[in-house]
Amino acid sequence: MRRILCGLAGVLLTAGCVTNIEDTGPVPPKVAVQTVPELAARLPPGIAAAGEVVVGVNVPYQPNEYRDRHGEIVGFDIDLMDAVTAVLGIRARYTESAFEKIIPAVQAGTYDLGMSSITDTPEREEQVDFVTYFTAGVQWAQRTGDDIDPENACGARVAVQATTVEHIDEVPAKSEACIAAGKDPIIIDAFDEQSAVTNALVLGQVDAMSADSPVTAYAIKQTDGKIEPAGPVFDAAPYGWAVAKGSPLGPLLRDAVQYLMDSGQYRQITENWGVQEGALGTSVINGARS
Repeated sequence: MRRILCGLAGVLLTAGCVTNIEDTGPVPPKVAVQTVPELAARLPPGIAAAGEVVVGVNVPYQPNEYRDRHGEIVGFDIDLMDAVTAVLGIRARYTESAFEKIIPAVQAGTYDLGMSSITDTPEREEQVDFVTYFTAGVQWAQRTGDDIDPENACGARVAVQATTVEHIDEVPAKSEACIAAGKDPIIIDAFDEQSAVTNALVLGQVDAMSADSPVTAYAIKQTDGKIEPAGPVFDAAPYGWAVAKGSPLGPLLRDAVQYLMDSGQYRQITENWGVQEGALGTSVINGARS
């Protein structure tokens, strides 16, 4: 997913560049969660013996997963997975990966699951199963005062994070519509890291950026008024944890996060990170919307 451009992440503006600090404020406290024995008893034997699940993640993607000032991986996704594994009486061991390598590594058994704000799509469901835990839409941003219309951005330069839905599907479809209408295509600039996407917009290297709605909201908050929303949130779809096709870990993760949803602890975690608008009430296996 990400290539650092002039080194951004925490968006402290200096001399036309953004300082490479992912930590942009205090991390919320963890929600205390107790083990649920009847769920823990369903752990696959190998995971139960290891006492952990190996989770492939890609950072930074604030506020969902990123590194704090101490180098620890933190974020909404992290707190939720830590709560889920606490329900199961084990721990999560997070392993960094390029975004595009997470699903193949889950298929190969290198990771027990992949968790990196991955949108559950029909195409991805052909490769792995997904356990839904959140919903997010697409949100464009522009430099404050600009006038960019996501539905009429023909000829504009738009930054996206490489291999995301915005890069593979959303912006290319808009560009193809421009061409079909006899207009200039959208120029798509793909970066390995979301931090570089935001940096390019702040520095005026692109006209707009497109990202998942919680990521865009966080970027806007962290740039101190330098960028703003461009149009409404659209194309809402679920995030999912990726597990191997047919793995018993999928239904177990579903039931563990459903326990947290029913207990109110899931809601507290979303509120701690300010992402409660995307909270789900029910987790399912393979909830992609075609």
